[in-house]
Amino acid sequence: MHCTVILVAAGSSRRMSFDKLAADLNGLPVLARTLDVFLACEEIQDIILVTPPERMALLDSSKFTKPVTRVDGGSERQFSVAAGIAALPAATELVAVHDAARPLVCESDVRSVIAAALEFGAASLARRVTETLKRTDQFDFTQEPVSREHVWFIETPQIFRADWLREAYAYVLQNDHNITDETSALEMIGKKTKLIASSAPNPKITTPTDLAALGFKI
Repeated sequence: MHCTVILVAAGSSRRMSFDKLAADLNGLPVLARTLDVFLACEEIQDIILVTPPERMALLDSSKFTKPVTRVDGGSERQFSVAAGIAALPAATELVAVHDAARPLVCESDVRSVIAAALEFGAASLARRVTETLKRTDQFDFTQEPVSREHVWFIETPQIFRADWLREAYAYVLQNDHNITDETSALEMIGKKTKLIASSAPNPKITTPTDLAALGFKI
């Protein structure tokens, strides 16, 4: 199956005082670290990088071992992913969507999600909730526990049959929905996504605290 990944790197890092995708981890910017995982994965044939042109300076194009196409993103996630979908090569049968701000994703986990997507049509990396959950009142005082059974933190990559993802995004855009991930889009057209437990930490960098915890230089 021809698999293309859409790397979503269009955000403005508005919760940071700097571009988080340029932060250094062991000598590589976040964006380059993430891209390298998908360049190394043999099951990925093409990469669509949704990012402004100035971020391309963070990357060494001489190390690209497969086609990397840059496209502009939008003001919200769904518009950025839609731009990536519009740029998919015609041969694409599976589409992986990954947050560029998750640079610690393991290549073996990417392969596991691809295998599940081949079997089920839709799959996402995720991790089970293990912490105690509480529901509070409007003043943030505890009211009751929330069961963590069958509850997951959703991660990326999320990988889908290309025709399913196109159908889901057509519905999202036509109905002016805001979504935070692609499994939500698939649910809107009645498609379920198989969750695959991540084998290693795969956090999304959102705040400076996240960078410090992962050992990034700030």
